[in-house]
Amino acid sequence: MEKKRAPSEQKAQALRALLNGQAEGESGEELLSLLVRLSTERILQEALEEEQAEALGRERYELRGEKVGYRNGYTAGTLRTGEGVLRVKVPQIRGQAEPYRSQLWNQVSKTSEVLKKLIVEMYVGGMSQRDIEQGLEKAVGHFLVSKSTVSDIADSLAEEYNVFRTRDLRQEPVAYLFIDTVYEPLRRWGQKTGVLCVWAICEDGRKVLLSLSTANSESFESCREVLRDLVKRGLRPPATITTDGAIGLTQAIDAVWPKSLRIRCWFHKMQNFQQKVPVQAWPEVKALLVDMRDAPSREKAEKRRAAIVERYQREFPELCRCLLDDADASLNHLAVPQRHQQYVRTSHLVERAFVEERRRTKVIPHLWTEGSLVHLVFGVLIRVSDRWGKKCFSEFEQQQIRSLREHLKLDEQEVSMSEPSIHVPTRRSAASAA
Repeated sequence: MEKKRAPSEQKAQALRALLNGQAEGESGEELLSLLVRLSTERILQEALEEEQAEALGRERYELRGEKVGYRNGYTAGTLRTGEGVLRVKVPQIRGQAEPYRSQLWNQVSKTSEVLKKLIVEMYVGGMSQRDIEQGLEKAVGHFLVSKSTVSDIADSLAEEYNVFRTRDLRQEPVAYLFIDTVYEPLRRWGQKTGVLCVWAICEDGRKVLLSLSTANSESFESCREVLRDLVKRGLRPPATITTDGAIGLTQAIDAVWPKSLRIRCWFHKMQNFQQKVPVQAWPEVKALLVDMRDAPSREKAEKRRAAIVERYQREFPELCRCLLDDADASLNHLAVPQRHQQYVRTSHLVERAFVEERRRTKVIPHLWTEGSLVHLVFGVLIRVSDRWGKKCFSEFEQQQIRSLREHLKLDEQEVSMSEPSIHVPTRRSAASAA
């Protein structure tokens, strides 16, 4: 009966059928590939069965006698190779003192896993699928993996991303949050698609990537959905949230975390200021803006801002209007410990990671699907985040963060799910008191 035949004999039978011309409808190239695959599967299957026989001390159907252990079926085994996926049956043994593990299969599968990881890292690191295929062939001296195989292995990024996007965030003691969007062209729809990225610095100084999600626009609804997902996964309200001036995003933050201090990114703010001042006058204006930004207290910063407005109201009215726009958020960085102000006043951490991401996507300037886009961006950014250094906050600094959280009553608040009010809530009093 077929069931009683050893898997190696079944492989041999399939191989004989191929050699006898019983495979129809296949081209010469396909037949050669099938021949190589079946031959490799047969050799590997025979080696696995011989290893099992040695472990038991007897051949198939030989009486056991006093020997310990007996055959206990098979488990499916697959390997990716240049000729496609090899499929074998890994023999199992029961009844021995130690659980049986095939050393041969362990070594072979490790090699396969190393190759998979290598291909993924090469893909994320900036090589196209064709470059990977040709590079591996040159390295080993013969054809190793096809472009389609590389594509399949690169899909493992999707599995990695799914684990990342659903992981529990309750164990992350988030102190400062950063949100920004990177836009990449999507070939299928002929337009750019945004990937909304969320980072954090934790109380102990660790920098972590928390979330990635596609967003065709930074509307209130799409941004609020992202933030709600973070809350559902257990993220506690952060002390500060640094963003650019996107209205939908700032409204979503005010709706979901009304007690957190929202900080307007000074990197973007300074770019806006520079566009509203003549080149010759910019050095002087910039010095005054930096002096205001780095003031020792919020009260002094507000006095310096008032002095700038009074000085330039007639000469540069657009500069003054921009300076007063979202004024409280522009000074909320002064509420955190002094050494931390340089970390939270910009989204520089995000921008530096985007440089790495854009370097990679230049290799594939027009990704086809939304899934391939977010998986590639994730693959690059999660590896960038793994290289981030720790800020090493002292115990005193950590206590300052906890004191700020207590003053803002962040651990007592309930996340608001209501629509934003017409008047955006200010945090001036909370920041001043902190």
